[in-house]
Amino acid sequence: MLYSPLRYPGGKGKLAPFMGLMINKMNIKNGTYIEPFAGGAGVALMLLMEGYVDDIVINDYDKAIYSVWRAIISEPENLVDRILDTPINIDEWKKQKEIYVEQNKKYSLDLAFATFFLNRTNRSGILKGGPIGGFEQTGNYGIDARYNAEKLVERIRAVAKYKKHIKVYNKEIVSFIESVLPNYGQNSMTYFDPPYFNKGPELYKNFFDKEDHAKIAQLILNGVPGNWIITYDDTPEIIELYKQQCIRRYDLNYSAANTGKSSEVIVFNDNKFCPTNQELLNQKININLREVNE
Repeated sequence: MLYSPLRYPGGKGKLAPFMGLMINKMNIKNGTYIEPFAGGAGVALMLLMEGYVDDIVINDYDKAIYSVWRAIISEPENLVDRILDTPINIDEWKKQKEIYVEQNKKYSLDLAFATFFLNRTNRSGILKGGPIGGFEQTGNYGIDARYNAEKLVERIRAVAKYKKHIKVYNKEIVSFIESVLPNYGQNSMTYFDPPYFNKGPELYKNFFDKEDHAKIAQLILNGVPGNWIITYDDTPEIIELYKQQCIRRYDLNYSAANTGKSSEVIVFNDNKFCPTNQELLNQKININLREVNE
């Protein structure tokens, strides 16, 4: 079941059952799940709304994405009104694109809705991409193909009901690690899903360079409280950064760049939490983990 109203390139919603297993394996009870790179927050919402955790913390440094989550928590019905009242066509797309580009310095309902609109009407949900079907609307799908207003409103209202259990931040990752994560202890799990090492500039507004990835690795390895998991694209550089940890390869269906599968890696903070494929099979979780040297 989908809980997030946002589409997200590289979104890890399919990992939700796996993360539920990790919450149980880490013996986290009535705890907190944290996403420093929240994006569409599909995993976080599933874990909260299906009772795996009591609270979630979602952070996104992109002011536009942050604004969507803040609007959902603080003024959901105002956002709902915009969704139900706004026509879905190319002229409106151009209007919302201008708002997204020109008004992205601080939170506003206008920015939240413009971001939501583009996310639902752009190819693969990429905010800096073009509209589904093209500007002439001659493609196989129209601009409204992923914009079912009634269903999206249902999701927003469902999330808003949990607002007392959701904290939303708009912090740069170093600041988030240093100032927010220390507030949470062993009864928490942090899931880091940083911008991809290779395709980051194509997909994300706030992508990292090689030095950024190395700095984040150092911060995480040197003392993030509680338990943590990281997912990344499968590159030699990332494997080298986390070579002392339990690392496994896995395949994830991915749509923003192609329709096939891409190999990724998942890193665990403690070897004892690294599950076997038999454990995954027993829980009917369809992820095949492989050693990085296979």
